[in-house]
Amino acid sequence: MIVFGSTLSPYVRKCMVFGAEKGLELELQPAGMGRGGPDFQAASPFGKMPGFKDDDFLISDSTAIVTYLEAKYPDPNLIPLDPRARARTIWYDEMADTLMMAAGSAIFGNRFVLPRVLKQECDHAAADRAEHDLLPPLCDYLENVIPASGFLVEDRLTLADIAVASPLATLGCIGVRVDATRHPRTAAYVEAILARPSFAAILAKDQAMVAAMGGPVSAQQAA
Repeated sequence: MIVFGSTLSPYVRKCMVFGAEKGLELELQPAGMGRGGPDFQAASPFGKMPGFKDDDFLISDSTAIVTYLEAKYPDPNLIPLDPRARARTIWYDEMADTLMMAAGSAIFGNRFVLPRVLKQECDHAAADRAEHDLLPPLCDYLENVIPASGFLVEDRLTLADIAVASPLATLGCIGVRVDATRHPRTAAYVEAILARPSFAAILAKDQAMVAAMGGPVSAQQAA
């Protein structure tokens, strides 16, 4: 099974971690931003990461991919069977994919992707607004809902934790982390989830890649 993309994308990382937690061997092939070849184009007709291939089955979108993996490899189940727990898990997945990614993309895109990868002008004011106005309310919410168990649903690891931690992992690669003073429970939660082997192995490579490309660009550097 092949996942097309880069694990600097939270969506791609979500798929790779999900597979690793199921004990699956997923092959990562670089794709996106003009790369990927015919199989990626067939899997993702609009060129969005991640794409996915399993024999002759091709699909894109991280939630579609993990749903496929869950159905084909149900043990251990990472999307709960209980109706309420399943709904809550999908809620967190959607929150991560939309609200958290809106904040994360503005920050990571303007401080790293645009200046370092695409060699384009970036909007530091937009990144600052996202960091100071969009991200904290999401952490406020998490601070109030993270259970004592350290897992969002059913007191065990589920897709909810993988999805929520993935955008924060990407931000951590450029030095943006949850404020442990304002959000101690959330900071500890993220640290524990990202310390899992499924996340840690990927993050080490992502951090090395960001560093090799020069790291984030600050407003002072751009001036």
